[in-house]
Amino acid sequence: MLELKILLAEQDKDLASITKNYLVSCGYHTQICLNGEAALQHFRKEQFDFVLIDIDITVISGLDLAKEIRHKNRFVPIIFIGTKPNQNEIIRAFNAGADDFISRPFSMEELGLRIKAIQKRAKSLENKQHYFTVGACTLDTLHNVLTCNGKEKRLTAKELDLLYLLFEYKNRVVERPLALQRVWHSDNYFNARNMDVYVKRLRKLLCEDPSVKLENVHGVGYKLVIEPL
Repeated sequence: MLELKILLAEQDKDLASITKNYLVSCGYHTQICLNGEAALQHFRKEQFDFVLIDIDITVISGLDLAKEIRHKNRFVPIIFIGTKPNQNEIIRAFNAGADDFISRPFSMEELGLRIKAIQKRAKSLENKQHYFTVGACTLDTLHNVLTCNGKEKRLTAKELDLLYLLFEYKNRVVERPLALQRVWHSDNYFNARNMDVYVKRLRKLLCEDPSVKLENVHGVGYKLVIEPL
C-alpha cells in the first residue's frame, strides 16, 4: 500500500470529510483545507506527495492555487475535481498544471484508482531508461528535465510522459490513440484536446534545437523527426 501525504483542497465540508475518510482507509495521510488560501499556506509549510483541488474553491481559486503550487513544486501530482466542467475549464486546469481532472459525481473507488495510476506511472519511470539524447536535446527522466543546447527546462508529469513516448519512437509516427492511452489512459474528446495543448508546449521547448522537429502527421498522430545538420 502506498504511503502518501495528500493535500485535499475542498470547500464543501461534508464532501471533504467523506473523501478524507476514504483516503485514510486507503492508508493515505490526508490534510483537509476548506479554502485555497489555507491550502497554499499548508503546502508552503509541509511536504505533500499529492494534491487534490476543488476547482471551485474560494479565497484563492483552484486554478490560481495550482499555479502557486507549481511555482513551488513542479513535480507533485495534482488532480482537479469539478462539477460538470466545460471543455474550456478542463483545458485551463491542465494549463495550470493538472495531471488529471475528475468530474462529479464520481465514486471514491474511481478517485483511488486515478491516484494509483498516476503514482504507478511515476514509479514505472524508475525502471526505464533514465536518459535519452536526440540531436542536441537530452531528456532526464529522473529529474524531469529537458536540456536543449545547454538550456534546461523543467517538465510537468504529463509533459515528461508524452516526451518520453516521442523520444522512444523518434523518427517513427506515434499514433494518437497510443499516446492518449499511454499518457492519459483514455482517448476521449477532452483528453484529445488536452494532448494537442501539450504537443504545442513540447514543440516550443524543442525549438532550441533546429535539428529536432515535432511534426503533425495529419489524421494519424505525431512524429519526432531528427534531421542531420
